Amino acid sequence: MPEPRLESELSLEEAIARRRSVREFTEESLSREEISQLLWAAQGITDPRGLRSAPSAGALYPLELYVATSDGAYHYLPRGHALQVVGEEDRRPDLWKAGLKQGALQEAPAIFVVTAVYQRTEAKYGERAERYVKLEAGHAAQNILLQAMALRLGAVPIGAFYDDQVQAALALHADHQPLYLIPVGHPQR
Repeated sequence: MPEPRLESELSLEEAIARRRSVREFTEESLSREEISQLLWAAQGITDPRGLRSAPSAGALYPLELYVATSDGAYHYLPRGHALQVVGEEDRRPDLWKAGLKQGALQEAPAIFVVTAVYQRTEAKYGERAERYVKLEAGHAAQNILLQAMALRLGAVPIGAFYDDQVQAALALHADHQPLYLIPVGHPQR
């Protein structure tokens, strides 16, 4: 994937002020650069020690990110900033069904899926792990939303979906629990 950019035309303050949930998109696909930047913003490595763009309790990084486009579904690998092919067919229709057939999921050229492997955090934090993992998912999702705004894209976080259907749509490992669906695209003006 293309290397992430570390500078933008839009300041963080402007991105925060302009961020809105966008549910209607054009048919224009996201570029490889845009997908790369969004994934990096959510979970990219930002430090030689392996630290990432979103804070994580104990630096345990329980989140796993996926993206579905018309070309297929992919798993983000922060080390190496790369994508692993999950499937070469369009999985967005299945995610749309799993997401209660919400229009934004049907229209978006890309759907980012944030999942959690709770066991990574439970090993250190026990019963507090669920809270910490969900906080981290919120950090990662907000990074995607702000990065989308900085790229002049639209996005909306979606939490209403059938977990088992999302897992089936992306052939997720049983321990990868879906937490967010985030459709992203070029907003209709």
